[in-house]
Amino acid sequence: MISRYNIFILLIILLHSCNQAGFESTLSDPSLTLWYDKPASVWEEALPLGNGKTGAMVFGGISTERYQLNDLTLWSGFPGDTNNPDGPAILKKTREAVFAGDYLKAGEEWKKIHGPYSARYLPMGDLFIRMEHTDTPGTAYRRSLNISKALSSVKYTADNKIYTRESFISFPGKLLVINLGCNKKRSVSFKAEIKSDLKYSVGKVDENTLLLKGKAPYHVAHRDNDPIQVGYNDIDGEGTSFEIRLRIMCKGGTVEATGSSLTVVNADHAVILVAGATSYSGFDKMPGLKWKDPSDESVSVIESASRIKYDDLRRYHERDYTKLFNRVSLDLGSDHEAESLPTDDRLLRFNSGKPDPGLQALYFQFGRYLLISGSRDQGIPVNLQGIWNYQIQPPWGSNYTTNINTEMNYWLAENTNLSECHLPLLNFIESLAENGSGTARICFGLDGWCCFHNSDIWAKTSPPGGGSWDPRGSPRWSCWPMAGAWFCQHLFRHYEYTGDTAFLRNKAWPLMRGAAEFLLGWLVEDSNGYLVTNPSTSPENVFKIDGKTYEVSMATTMDMAITRDLFRNCLTTLDIINEEPEFRARLEKAVSRLYPYHIGQYGQLQEWFLDLDDPKDTHRHISQLYGLFPGTEISFRRTPDLASASKRTLIHRGDISTGWSMAWKINWWARLGDGDHAIRILKAGLTYIGPKNPAYKGGGTYPNLFDGHPPFQIDGNFGGTAGIAEMMLQSHDGFIALLPALPSEWPKGKVRGLKAKGNFTVDMEWENGNLTKAVIYSLLGGNCRIGTSTPVKVNGTGSSEAEGPNPNQFFRTPPEPPYKNNSKVSPGPVPVKKMYTIDFMTEKGKRYTLVPA
Repeated sequence: MISRYNIFILLIILLHSCNQAGFESTLSDPSLTLWYDKPASVWEEALPLGNGKTGAMVFGGISTERYQLNDLTLWSGFPGDTNNPDGPAILKKTREAVFAGDYLKAGEEWKKIHGPYSARYLPMGDLFIRMEHTDTPGTAYRRSLNISKALSSVKYTADNKIYTRESFISFPGKLLVINLGCNKKRSVSFKAEIKSDLKYSVGKVDENTLLLKGKAPYHVAHRDNDPIQVGYNDIDGEGTSFEIRLRIMCKGGTVEATGSSLTVVNADHAVILVAGATSYSGFDKMPGLKWKDPSDESVSVIESASRIKYDDLRRYHERDYTKLFNRVSLDLGSDHEAESLPTDDRLLRFNSGKPDPGLQALYFQFGRYLLISGSRDQGIPVNLQGIWNYQIQPPWGSNYTTNINTEMNYWLAENTNLSECHLPLLNFIESLAENGSGTARICFGLDGWCCFHNSDIWAKTSPPGGGSWDPRGSPRWSCWPMAGAWFCQHLFRHYEYTGDTAFLRNKAWPLMRGAAEFLLGWLVEDSNGYLVTNPSTSPENVFKIDGKTYEVSMATTMDMAITRDLFRNCLTTLDIINEEPEFRARLEKAVSRLYPYHIGQYGQLQEWFLDLDDPKDTHRHISQLYGLFPGTEISFRRTPDLASASKRTLIHRGDISTGWSMAWKINWWARLGDGDHAIRILKAGLTYIGPKNPAYKGGGTYPNLFDGHPPFQIDGNFGGTAGIAEMMLQSHDGFIALLPALPSEWPKGKVRGLKAKGNFTVDMEWENGNLTKAVIYSLLGGNCRIGTSTPVKVNGTGSSEAEGPNPNQFFRTPPEPPYKNNSKVSPGPVPVKKMYTIDFMTEKGKRYTLVPA
């Protein structure tokens, strides 16, 4: 019989073999862990870490580990005035051509507004850890990312020893922390090197600290025919300066600086601290060393972290991260067979048709993980690739693509309970407004502010396209001044979800007013007396007349929907803050004259000013459905004809597309109440892209769960998470709808912590597709109107059947917009499920439990 003492000794040995300074912490909760049985062979297999500014991709190598490093503030270029003073004359000629029906000439004229392309988001460098193993293949290998704690781990056996690496990027500590251990003392030996693909030099600071100093290029080309592909100034010239400071601290053994590397010999375990910093000091300041020396930041960060024990650094990191992540949990059921597989094999298993609701829940939470990891810096939002990029010339510059992608990045911020992570975008809008006022004034002679199709860290608002030197620059994507108005929807949403009236009055309203002022000047009268946008494009799409292709017309549906949305939100804001009656009158008059929606000949929601939609067009952008989502103007309950036309449009365009496009479609189908169609697209979006499926070239998901356009764009991750939330909870239609688009494939589950407008937090449980319990936490008080597919009652308080408009101001719905129906077919109605709605009053800070009646 084994004695208690021997059992105790066995437990100690087992824990020690799994753990060096807490390795076992990364092994918990398989439902929230990505894991793999081999190192990453390509970047899209590596695992992301971040704190909103510093990003790293962890490859998990055995003999050589690689951490690819980014800093959100490291971009090419510098601030500059790129507005075109010839803009007013260009605009006049373009408008004349559009009104004359000469769309070819309109495109040629409008293209003359083109200016320089945006700056590029850049990689900072790479950390390589070269382990000294005699037995390099390694066995019992596992690398993982625990998204519930934002911890990466690698574990393997080599030389008959168990080696571990644990990594995280701390928001409180502002740096990357790596802990290397082994189950046998004096066995951790390696060489650490830092390099960069940019202009740099490396040297030692002392025997345990390295310093890489680098310079970002002043220019990175957008096209391969640009005579300057990557252009550098001298170290004192313009362009962002940066540095990476690396320090190693050991228990046992030695650490020594040898040339441009640090060598550790025979340590028990070692902690590596990596701090990055740049000279960026604001969107409007030249990024040379005049304003900021990156050494000030990197020295402060390293010195502070060096005084804190590793376990404390990790504890501070986990405490900070989990206070955000743990607000929401989702349980759709688990499958032991699926969870026992590496994540890439799990994707392939799912693609073969086997059910795995746990993978969909993991994907939902992975989107939240990425937003927390990428969006904490208070002045700079995540870009097209979040904060993770390894290329000097990344796809589309890894910039802010503002005709959908940047906006989609933040659709999940409010409803998945991450309002704080929305702030980087909301603050960045102030920078855009400042520069955008110059664009409005110089390019068009107008008041207010606007933003065109691409932006960057320098808050570029002027039209991109390359100017006259780039024949491939095209007005169908470059000449679109509606981004500023769209961004204002995010400002208003933040107010609707948080109830922060001070934010609405002092921050959101001045920005919304400026964007509305621009549009009031931008709108012109057509021959029928309607106010229209002219020129106008439907982002990145084209139309045909008599077999000829055109790009520019007027009053595209997206333009008019964004305009109506902004004006309505402005009017609601003026009701709340009770100011500016004259401006209100201007808005009300303009709204009454806006060009209406049109239902086209095929029963579709018309995209163009003319009924020119092609039902065989499967273009990835379906911008005409803005009013269905993220807007709220179209509803299958309030505007059934427009909802039916929206559904017809979705059917014409098809389900399969690029990754981000499929994410948008999930949200549209959820808004139409069709969870089964939404999940069908979600499953298609989880199609594996990678080395184990080399023949597949469409949109889907990489082995590390990054969204594949392809290539990688993070908006698909964020849009997918937002869509899953929309399937479970909606609050745009005048009430809080519980399980409004629940797929039949999710018959049982529970979710905790989703957000509704009015700052209500919602927990739900369901079985057999029916709600069994909900808990509503009211943070503001006021009337709570709940809609469910089966009757419910509120424990401990009275409720009544809902009648009339919701008296809670956060649940105002827009009036039915005007539209003209020119359909030659019957599109068929959108099925409307019976909804039971009740009202009950809530008190601030109290919870209310709902159960079946």
